[in-house]
Amino acid sequence: MTESDKKELLTIIHEQIKSTRKEIKELTELTKPISLDNSIGRLSRMDAINNKTINEKALRDKKRTLQKLERAVERHQDGKLGKCLKCGDDIPFGRLNIMPYTS
Repeated sequence: MTESDKKELLTIIHEQIKSTRKEIKELTELTKPISLDNSIGRLSRMDAINNKTINEKALRDKKRTLQKLERAVERHQDGKLGKCLKCGDDIPFGRLNIMPYTS
């Protein structure tokens, strides 16, 4: 991988970290407990609980993705970004472009 590819990849990683943190903040708001005081009907309450469960799963996934992206930054600092952890070969740039946290 060339130096320009590494710079581009690092830019992609930082952009994804920024957007993932924003999504985590939004999902955190959506997963707050549903108050019993809300004057919504029984079916609406069930929908709200279901949506909360779906948003909690999405929140867990986003947090996991953020951890992977932060580890990719650490690998960049160690000079290991773009290298396979198992075999040490270069990971194709096309794959890293789509999933920059690929290890």
